Amino acid sequence: MHSGDLLGFSGHAWSSAFINLATYGCPFWSLSHVAIVGAHEGKLLVFESDESPVLPCAIRNIKARGVQAHGIDEKIESYRGKVWHYPLSRPLYPFETHRLNQFLHRHIGSDYDDIGAVRAGGLGFSCIESCLREENLSSLFCSEYCAAAHREIGLFPTDNVGRYSPNRLVRRERRMGLLLKPRRLK
Repeated sequence: MHSGDLLGFSGHAWSSAFINLATYGCPFWSLSHVAIVGAHEGKLLVFESDESPVLPCAIRNIKARGVQAHGIDEKIESYRGKVWHYPLSRPLYPFETHRLNQFLHRHIGSDYDDIGAVRAGGLGFSCIESCLREENLSSLFCSEYCAAAHREIGLFPTDNVGRYSPNRLVRRERRMGLLLKPRRLK
């Protein structure tokens, strides 16, 4: 894995199935959560915005809702469901990696955006909502955080990262050629 790669998660819980139905995914198979790979003190971690964390943050050393980081292996092992690795189509340049890590760290501890996650559901609803509301990164849901990180380093042009659900983000980035075919890890 490399900085900037995405991890996609498909949970076994009914809440994950509901997220998939609301975002045109297949329950218990398509994505209900995404996270991004970044570095902290020379070690690769998975950065995510999680509404119900199981592990304490590897940086803040507390378990709290919102943006946090975890060891990649620990996150995969603790997740109750399927996990896929979506590699970037090319390695990041050193300046991109630096900007990505700055962005990821700047948002550690940000609150989880419950309302934003609901607004991102469904293609029509998310487009209307993104036109009516200005982008706000004071709180973040998972795919909003990943989309914003990719936009920050110039890979993903968008005017509002809040419109992307996990399924929509990965589909869009795959069509753009930004992400390669996923490999199932669990």
